[in-house]
Amino acid sequence: MRGLLVRHLVLPEDLAGTKELMELISREISPHTCVNIMAQYRPAYQASRYPRINRPITREEYRAAVEAARQAGLCRFA
Repeated sequence: MRGLLVRHLVLPEDLAGTKELMELISREISPHTCVNIMAQYRPAYQASRYPRINRPITREEYRAAVEAARQAGLCRFA
């Protein structure tokens, strides 16, 4: 098989720019692009120095990322 799979790690406080990225993927690549929306972020190493990333993401942040993909018109995401 051939194709493109984009893996996107959701970060706390939308530091990864999820909404903008999903719109860019849909517009510039294809709304049929496979996107893996990942909720596995865990603070490590020196994350404690940076309060904005010193926590895992919330369920609501993950749901917002999935909704951003849907709103951008992407149809192949998980």
